[in-house]
Amino acid sequence: MTPSEAPAVRPKRPWLLRERRGVEPTTSMELFFDLVFIFTTTQLAHYLIAHPDWRGAARTALLLALVWFVWIYTAWGTNWLRPDQAPVRALLIALMLGSLLLSAAIPEAFAGAGLVFALVYATLQVGRTGFAIWAVQGQPWLVDGFQKTLPWFVGTSLLVVLGAVVGGAFQETLWAAAIVIEVVGLSAGFPVPGLGRSPAERWMVEGGHLAERCQAFILIALGESILVTGSTLAQHLDPRMVGAFVLAFAGSVALWWVYFARSAPAAAEVIARAGERTGALGRLAFNYLHPVMVAGIIVTSAGDELLLRQPGAPASTVAALFTLGGPALFLAGHAGYKAVLWRTLPTSRIAAVLLLLALIPLCVGLGVPVAACATVAVAVTVAVILADRVTRERASQSRGPRSPLR
Repeated sequence: MTPSEAPAVRPKRPWLLRERRGVEPTTSMELFFDLVFIFTTTQLAHYLIAHPDWRGAARTALLLALVWFVWIYTAWGTNWLRPDQAPVRALLIALMLGSLLLSAAIPEAFAGAGLVFALVYATLQVGRTGFAIWAVQGQPWLVDGFQKTLPWFVGTSLLVVLGAVVGGAFQETLWAAAIVIEVVGLSAGFPVPGLGRSPAERWMVEGGHLAERCQAFILIALGESILVTGSTLAQHLDPRMVGAFVLAFAGSVALWWVYFARSAPAAAEVIARAGERTGALGRLAFNYLHPVMVAGIIVTSAGDELLLRQPGAPASTVAALFTLGGPALFLAGHAGYKAVLWRTLPTSRIAAVLLLLALIPLCVGLGVPVAACATVAVAVTVAVILADRVTRERASQSRGPRSPLR
């Protein structure tokens, strides 16, 4: 039985629930909550820069995934709850404080601060879910969904805490296991023995609101990239550094253009009109694909900092991976995003990803300067933008007005 077929039940606290009158606007409280994650993405970029090897990259990915779970499930929660009401506002402020502590622990998350990170993570995940169960009483389909997620969050949180206690390679293994279990649980509808599962079509998601929330996080990540490069430029202001900064800035603008110029508003419209598919689309587009794009921005940000440090130096393997691999990761995530929403093959993005990856060993082998690698990355991203424009114009001429990305 879907929520629309369920008998009418009066919520116990109706003032805490969104009225769902079309696209729910993002509130100032939600945007205030997001501000913490500027610091988070900066911490992740600096962690990657400080640990420029495969293990450091894997650890950065683990930290990003855990932080993303905190943010995205909060965004899902405020899809149903009203952030302008005092109890929900208090929850978000508490989550902000916890997220700030979580972010502060990132540099030493695999050393002395691992247990702090783990305990804060567990408190945020379990505490938010417990609050939601209290807030949505009287709405059986919402209560059912949150009650089924709670055992999964408790289980994965215990794994994260246990990993921090044990430490070493076991910490990485247990944290990776927690992430995999989280993904599997979401994909399966968080099944609980004896209670069944909560399928995506029952989630009654306001897709346009979730799209806006994830767009805000992409802006946060891009803003962090500009912040990192701007801070580095301020320490060494000379013509060569200004040129490198302009190049890094152009890269951020190009990534913004790919995501926001056409796809962001069109995506919000597609998801808002998806009906019963909204929950499943939201799960794929937001929980799974957006963190890939965020990771791409973080890696690009790390590459921009290396660019500003030594723009004329030959590209090392690390510099080439950051400078070319970051945009490739972003475009790969956006290719998946576009394929899921529009059910099309994003050939320009796939071709760009393959080209950028192929150029990494070439740039390292030829000793190409870091600035030249960054220039190529920007040029490839701009080529994707131009290819989108050509595709739209051809579609308009041959088939009449269509969706902006079709």
